[in-house]
Amino acid sequence: MDFEPYKAAGEFIDSRDAGVGEFARKVAAGAGDDVSRAVKLYYAVRDEILYDPYYGGEDRRYFRASDCLRAKRGFCIPKAALLAAGARYLGIPARVAFADVRNHLSTKKLLELMGGDIFIWHSLTELYLEGRWVKATPAFNLSLCQRFGVHPLEFDGRHDSLFHEFDQAGRKHMEYVRDRGHYADVPYEAILADLRKTYPRWITLISEGKRGEFVTEA
Repeated sequence: MDFEPYKAAGEFIDSRDAGVGEFARKVAAGAGDDVSRAVKLYYAVRDEILYDPYYGGEDRRYFRASDCLRAKRGFCIPKAALLAAGARYLGIPARVAFADVRNHLSTKKLLELMGGDIFIWHSLTELYLEGRWVKATPAFNLSLCQRFGVHPLEFDGRHDSLFHEFDQAGRKHMEYVRDRGHYADVPYEAILADLRKTYPRWITLISEGKRGEFVTEA
């Protein structure tokens, strides 16, 4: 396999950005191997960057790792890109993967804006560690999980970290319904075209800056 596409900086997985580099160096300080570095980076992206489905828009910056880092918030796509960018900076091959999911636990407002519980192009990160690709999903930060009553996703660098099927009360939380594959960089044009078609109300709302506070809706 040619790993160069998964090591090089991209437009959205912009691992050469100075802020991304500083973030990755600081987070990984003291870690002795790639697995340990990846784990520390995962938790930093998960918990230091707030998951916010209203912080977005059609502008390319809302999909870019470095912009997500500066804003300290973002939805699943830029958070996955940030984990990949930090990993690449540290020399760990990384890529982003996507799937359509059925989200049983959301807010009434968000479900109304989305027009249902199918969330397309949900993103996660794949990291090449110890000779294999390992999936990591840094989307939901710990405090948000606690507010929603959802198990926070843990990551040990050796086992796939995907959304739990059930929440803490035993209710269905997340189902993967369509695999969209993996990419060396965020496929912005394809994603935006589908978002415009599938979620016109959501796109309009966030583009107008009428975003609200997702955490207060939980």
